[in-house]
This record gives sequence, C-alpha cells and structure tokens, in this order.
Amino acid sequence: MRNRNKSKVKKFTNKMQAKLLLVFSVLIISMMGLIFRLIQLNHEDGERFEKKVLSQQTYTSTTIPYKRGSILDRNGTVLAVSEKVYNVILDVKHLLGDKEYILPTKKALLSSYEITEEAMSDIINNKAESRYTILLKGISYEDMLKFKALQEKDSNIQGVWFEEDYVRKYPYNSLASVVLGFTSNGNVGNWGIEQYYNNELNGTNGVEYGYIDTELKLEKTVKSATNGNTLVSTIDANVQGIVQKHINNFIEEFDAVDMGVIVMNPNNGEVYAMATKNEYDLNNPADLTSFYSEADIKAMNDKERVDALSKIWKNYTISHNYEPGSTFKPFTIAAGLEEAVIHSTDTFNCDGIEIVNGVKIKCNKKPPGHGVITLTEALMFSCNDALMEIGKKEGSKLLYDYETRFGLGKKTGIDLPGEESGLLKKAKETTPVDLAVISFGQTNTVTMVQMAAGFSSLVNGGYYYEPHLVKQVLNDSGAVVSNKEPVLVRNSVSEETSKFLRQALFETVDAGTAKTAKVSGYKIGGKTGTAQKQPREDKRYIVSFIGVVPTDKPEAVIYVVIDDPQKGPQTAAAATAVASKILSEILPFLGIYPTEEIDTSGNVVVPVMPTGKLNTEEKAENSETEKANTEDENADAENQEDKVNQTDNENQQANQNQAGNDEQPNSTENGETEKTDDDESANDEFNMDALPFEDEEEAPPTGD
Repeated sequence: MRNRNKSKVKKFTNKMQAKLLLVFSVLIISMMGLIFRLIQLNHEDGERFEKKVLSQQTYTSTTIPYKRGSILDRNGTVLAVSEKVYNVILDVKHLLGDKEYILPTKKALLSSYEITEEAMSDIINNKAESRYTILLKGISYEDMLKFKALQEKDSNIQGVWFEEDYVRKYPYNSLASVVLGFTSNGNVGNWGIEQYYNNELNGTNGVEYGYIDTELKLEKTVKSATNGNTLVSTIDANVQGIVQKHINNFIEEFDAVDMGVIVMNPNNGEVYAMATKNEYDLNNPADLTSFYSEADIKAMNDKERVDALSKIWKNYTISHNYEPGSTFKPFTIAAGLEEAVIHSTDTFNCDGIEIVNGVKIKCNKKPPGHGVITLTEALMFSCNDALMEIGKKEGSKLLYDYETRFGLGKKTGIDLPGEESGLLKKAKETTPVDLAVISFGQTNTVTMVQMAAGFSSLVNGGYYYEPHLVKQVLNDSGAVVSNKEPVLVRNSVSEETSKFLRQALFETVDAGTAKTAKVSGYKIGGKTGTAQKQPREDKRYIVSFIGVVPTDKPEAVIYVVIDDPQKGPQTAAAATAVASKILSEILPFLGIYPTEEIDTSGNVVVPVMPTGKLNTEEKAENSETEKANTEDENADAENQEDKVNQTDNENQQANQNQAGNDEQPNSTENGETEKTDDDESANDEFNMDALPFEDEEEAPPTGD
C-alpha cells in the first residue's frame, strides 16, 4: 500500500522549471512592453486623450485674480490701491436645467441689479450652452450680499455665482496724477509710476479648477494668486497738494500755456513733489470736460481726442525741452571756478552791451550797465555782460563738457516714462555768438528735471544724484523686498565752488534779482530766469526761479517754471512769488524749520501776486533818459532774438546782393544788429506791467 502511494508522486523536474521560467519571462516582457506603450501614449497623445475624457465630464476652471500692489507716499498715505469687487456670472446651462429655476432667478437679478429683462432674455435665448456669461462687472461686496440673501430664501434661484476681481482706485483723484499715471483693462499701467513699475506692481493670477459630478458637487483644487508688490514713493502727499494748489491759483488768475514745479531733496535725489498745470482725475483719466468745453469735445474726431488726452497726460517737468534763461548762470560760473579760469575775487566791467562778431548782445541793464561788479554781484544782478566774459574765457569745449557733467543734454534716468533729453550744441558747432548766449542760458535746451538735479549738485557740495520717485518695495504682507538706495552718479563740482555758489545765491535772494522769493525765518538762495520763446518776434517768455533752502545746509530745492503767462507781466517775479508762497507752507511739512529771526516789522515778506499795472512816476525828461534808467527784465532773453535777426539780415543781404540791391535793412554800416527806438520803447512799456512790488523802489535792478 505504501509503495503504491509513492509511485503516484510526481517530481518537479528541471524541464518543468524551465517551462515555468519561460512563462514568467513572457509575462514580465509583456508587462514591460505594455508599460512602455502606456508611457509612449501618454507622452505622445496623453493631452489628446485627457481632453477627450474631460469632454465627457463637467469641468470647471476659474481664474483667481491677483491684487495689484498699492502706491504709497513717503509717510504711508495711500495714493493708489486696488479694491476688491465682484463680477456677476450666469451659468445659463444650469439655469435652464430646470424650468423651476428660470422665473425666480430672473426676478432676483432684475430686483438686485441694473439689468433689463430684454438683456436677460437675449442671454438665455442665445447662450443656452454657456457655463460662464458675465452679467455685471465691479459690483460692491454689499451688492453681492443683497443677492445672496435672496438665494438663501429661495432654493430655486440657481445658476448665478460671483467672481472676485479688483478695480484700481485713486483716493485723492488728481493728486500727483502726472507722477502716478493710471491703469487700463488688464492691469496695464499708463504713464507715471504705474507704467514704469508695471511688472513690480502686477502679480500672478491663481486658478480654481475641478469636476462637477452628477450630484452637482464640485471636487476642486485651488492654486492661490500671487499679489503684486507695493511701492513706497518719495512723494509727500501734503507737499504735493500744496504745490498743486498754488499752481491752480496762479493758472486761475493769470493763466499760462503750461506750468511746472519740482521740489526735491538735493542730498539724495528724492522728489517730494512734481506737478504741472494739467492735473487730471486719475479715476476718470479720459474725461476732457475739465479742459475743454462740451462743444469743443463734440467737435473732436478720434485723432484729435487722442492728441488732446496725450497732451494732458504728458508730464511737462520731464517731457518738455526749453531754453532755461538765467537760471543757467550758476552752472557757467561753477565751470569757470572749477577750472580756475575765474576766481571768486574777480571783478568785471559791465557797460551794458557786448559786441560779438558784429552782433550787439545786451546786458539786462542797459548802458552804461552795471559798471565794475564782483563775481557774486554778477549773479546777484544777473549780468549778461559778465557771464559772456566768463563764457569766452572758458571756451565752448570746456563749457560743453561741464554741461554734460551737470546732466544736461541727456536723460537723468528718473523712474518715469516719457523723459526727454534736451539738446546741446556740440562744441565744434558753437560759434562765438552761440557761446556768448549759451553762457547765460539760451540756445541750448533742457528739461525741468535736468535743471533741478544739476542745481542740486551745485548746492549740496558737488554730488550729482539720480532723481527718483520710488524709495522702497514691499510685498503683499508689508515686508521689505528692496530699498531703492540713492544713486550717486558723479561729482560735479568741489565743496569750495558749492560753498561760494550757496552764498552768492543767498545774496541774490537777499538783495539781488530774486528778493521776492524770501520767506521770513529762512535762508533762501536762488536764481531767476527769463527765456524768450520761439518765434522770437512774438515776445513770449518762459519765466522761472530755482532755489535752495537753507543755504548753509541745503535740505530742499524748488524749481518753478511758468510757460508763457497769458495775463500780467512776463517776468521772473511771477515765479519767485509762487516759489515763496509754496515754500512758506511746505517747509514745516518737510521738517525744515526757521533758523533766522522772523520778520515782525509789518513789511511784506511773502509777496502777493501781481494784480494790475504798476503806477510809476516819470524819472527822466525824455525817452532816451528813461530808457537808460528803466530796468529791462526781458533783455537777456531778447539777445537771442538779436542773434536771429542778425542771421536773418545776413540772409536778406545775400538775397538782395544777388538781385543787385545793396541795401541792408535793420543794420548799421558796420554790420551791427540794432533794435529800432520803437521796439525798445514797446519793450520798456511791456516790462512796466504789473510787477509784484508796492512801489518802484522795492523792485530789484532787474527782473532776471
């Protein structure tokens, strides 16, 4: 029995082991091949198969918008912010899924929002398969809650949901509009900081996606949005508001083609305020009603409307090129002192006129001129004669090199779009006549920001800083991402030259041409300017004042430019009056307090704006004597007109010679260009208009 059982037991032979191994090998190879094929299909056609599968399911994906970063002033005041709003979204397909939903949902929408029944019917009839139709944009949180309260009361209100979004708001409307700029759809910055720092302010959208099952339950995944960074600007909202107020006051009373004011820190390039005539509503930047009549707006075609808006949005302080006039004189003097072609103890003999290559170029004080004056007095009384002598000693190459050292003729690099570079005449192209008028601020063109930055380097010890409007970048949580440190570009002059200029500029305000820039209790230095615009024969002017306070330790620079005042005098006295009024209000906000004795004598310290003609008594028995004693504030600007007239006369002479005519109109026998008596009398009368002084004795020797 035992032997019989043993005979039935089969052995697992080597042959059987080999067959089993073969079977396993085939299975493993097949599985590996299948895996390889799946990987291949996923790599080559995975996206196509995935879309095919998803198309058979209900899939939802919603963008989660990022919040654009805010813009703050230097003290944390919000100048631009993105506020959360809600878009009303209608899922038409879900609404039509049950007839019981349609009527109560329509009724709730019509009672909650400004939606017409016709619009609702149109959407339902034409977008039956739509899962995402925007009914309204930008509703408030309160308006959203109003509708949700109705949803809670009636379960048949279906197919409506709310999408988060953001809208850009400017709490102070037009404050710093040319600095801030604005945004258009899609968080695209236009002009100003909004454009220059667009990428810094913008973040990255998030997304919410998932599948809706047969029970209308959403299995979702959320990838959060990354909000943009916040910018802390160098602007002081209080100072900016005061500057804009005084610009508006001047424009309202006197009007001007344009006007700009810059207030900045000369020790680091930070801009406290930057304003122009055209400050517009940032919350409605395309609104022209503040600048044009309704009739004018209706008459505009699309191109004219775009041109009008571009003119309003453009920042005059960085985008307009002009001849600076006598505010350039400190730069000429600084170049001469640095290269030792002149010295602080030098004197100059002004006889009221200089003849350069046959062209008569007048001083602002007519013959017999200022007489023998010091270098400080040359600046105090804005003596063209002395400046032309200095310019001649320097030569065109040296003066050109220093112009570029002061940042003229090229962009400053300020963090704003639309900056112009101005235009300097190359040294090799400069004639002796060009050099003479360039020395006191004509022919070459500049921008306001160039002049403010260059002047700051003249008075701060010779350090040229890049002007800038953003000082710090914060993330969404308020942590510091980066600090915008001051950029020291170069040294422009020595401390010795800077010290001399500060004192000379102080004396210019204290007893020279800029007396009406005084503010009681403060040591203010500065220089006036009057530059004649093209075409010269129109006798229209850009008047200006550039100043520093306090002169012994500069903390603020102010630059006021008035482009062609339409009423009252076209003299720099208007600019000094505006500057004085602004400084008297803003200095405490900047933490700059009086260091001198306050004037309590009852004298007018801050001048009033000119309001009418100045009554003057006769000072001479005939017109020639009157001309010799009357101060001509615009004379330095007219010198360029003389130069142009000389060129025109030469061209006329050449043409007449070709025709056989030897007459030389408006020229003397020796070729010197001269004005007629009528021209000078008219100019004298013009300059007597509405000077901001109580009597003639208070007026400085010149208005420039």
